[in-house]
Amino acid sequence: MRGQVLGVDRTSGEGQISGEDGHRYTFRPGDWSDSKGPAVGARIDFATEGTRAVRIFRLPDSDVASVAYRQPPANDRNKIVAALLAFFLGVLGIHRFYLGRNGTGILMLVLSATIVGLVVTGIWAFIDTIRYLVMSDAEFEHRYARR
Repeated sequence: MRGQVLGVDRTSGEGQISGEDGHRYTFRPGDWSDSKGPAVGARIDFATEGTRAVRIFRLPDSDVASVAYRQPPANDRNKIVAALLAFFLGVLGIHRFYLGRNGTGILMLVLSATIVGLVVTGIWAFIDTIRYLVMSDAEFEHRYARR
């Protein structure tokens, strides 16, 4: 069947096609059989499985600019930055706020108002510094990625 790409989600690569039969079909990035991928307005040829388009090919006469498929953004938090924040400003819990752990950040900030609390948060921050530095990148991203 032939149709036209109606829309493409730039982060997931999923989208919708309007078929010549008047029905709409959904697709995923893996459904594309050519290297160019989806582009809004592109004329295509495809097979259907229910309400899903599969084995999708762009027609040669379709000269619409390709919409590049992008992976969702990687973790924007860096473990080296977190370790440096923990080492230099850790008693105030700044590294915890940076990593999105606001509850423990507030706890560290409140504890640091006393001498005993400064000692406790100092030890806590030092342990966090070491943990961040020895933690693998994959584990750090898994624990502290924005959701």
